[in-house]
Amino acid sequence: MEKRKRALENMEINFTDKNILVTGGTGFIGSHLIEELIRQKAHVISTYQTRNPHSYFYSRNLDEQTTLVYIDICNFESVFDLVTKFDIDLIFHLAAQPLVDIAYANPKRTLETNILGTTNVLESARLFPKVKGIIVASSDKAYGKTEKKYVEDTPLRGDHPYEVSKSAADLISYSYFKTYGLPVVVTRFGNVYGEGDLNFSRVIPGIMKSLATKESLKIRSDGTYIRDYIYVKDVIHGYLLLAKNIGKVKGEAFNFGSSENLSVLNLITLIEKTLQKKIDYKILNTARNEIPFQSLDYAKIEKKLGWKPKFTLCGIIKQIYDWYSNFGVL
Repeated sequence: MEKRKRALENMEINFTDKNILVTGGTGFIGSHLIEELIRQKAHVISTYQTRNPHSYFYSRNLDEQTTLVYIDICNFESVFDLVTKFDIDLIFHLAAQPLVDIAYANPKRTLETNILGTTNVLESARLFPKVKGIIVASSDKAYGKTEKKYVEDTPLRGDHPYEVSKSAADLISYSYFKTYGLPVVVTRFGNVYGEGDLNFSRVIPGIMKSLATKESLKIRSDGTYIRDYIYVKDVIHGYLLLAKNIGKVKGEAFNFGSSENLSVLNLITLIEKTLQKKIDYKILNTARNEIPFQSLDYAKIEKKLGWKPKFTLCGIIKQIYDWYSNFGVL
């Protein structure tokens, strides 16, 4: 029995011909994930609520290779029907309300989507044992405020609607592993950037828009708040690595960070130097509940599975700028 258990833990999942559900797959990160899953010959099913013809998902014609299903993940029956109808093998749960400002304006919807939606996905997987693994996308904001680097056992102390929704979803995910043995793993990333992010309230898309339109970049904070910046392809590598090794990592949480831990003003300076372009900006200092310092220690995933970031802002920002300039999204 013990020998069989070890064999299962060491087994790597192959994505070829697997039925893989990506919730929120038409979004920024989900699009890149689906693109790679398709490349690895998976059968991809994605939930969606809106369609944007300018998005990375549609600009790469991923809709022609993905089964799209319109559902609200807050509706349990819809989620469960989806999982059973498409005979799902693996779930990447990315669907969420991801913006802090919207969470302030509509806390109820944010809490429902991020907490109840996660619960519905986990419960559907529990009731459909063919599911071999669930990768839950969380955030560094689940940790709340601190002046030190986050490690995975840092207490989860979100104190405003968005942060609380992430802290709660993480704890619920762990409870499904602890109570039911569900093969779930939680991922926590810093600020993800790359081609296809159309949330221009975020700083890097905002910079790209400012450069293209010659408009002043509005900085909601005082410009000194520090974040990790991680390229989307590094994020996708992390997701797939965990999914392939779900037997080794189930029941755990993993940080994914980078060595590029920068303030907004330092980020602007770096991009100006790399692109040889001047960024006009205005500091508004109107941000609410911003965490002054956030950085993720990723030693655990590096030691366990050998993951580390491969891309740098200096090395990839020109390619990202070209995408925003060429795809008519601005």
